[in-house]
Amino acid sequence: QVRLVESGGGLVQAGGSLRLSCAASGTIFSINHMGWYRQAPGKQRELVASITAGGNTNYTDSVKGRFTISRDNAKNTVYLQMNSLKPEDTAVYYCNSNAFGYYYWGQGTQVTVSS
Repeated sequence: QVRLVESGGGLVQAGGSLRLSCAASGTIFSINHMGWYRQAPGKQRELVASITAGGNTNYTDSVKGRFTISRDNAKNTVYLQMNSLKPEDTAVYYCNSNAFGYYYWGQGTQVTVSS
């Protein structure tokens, strides 16, 4: 059973930073493509950043230059470093794993950015 557990969310002022972590278990982490999604109230869930098993990264335009996704295969963990946070980054952030078409989600962690 694949399990993804996010941590690191919280309340931060605009311009501040947070680092989200997602610890995976029950899978061979290194073969998974990993992603961070977010869902704000009343909005659809959107992909924020992704990192392939080979380490290639991709970001949605609104976070380019501010967010960095990375992975540590030895720790079965993917990270999202979020800098220069804006109120519009406020959302529940979800970790996602994908291997051979099997998708799994974490429970989410709340990020709130105050102005």
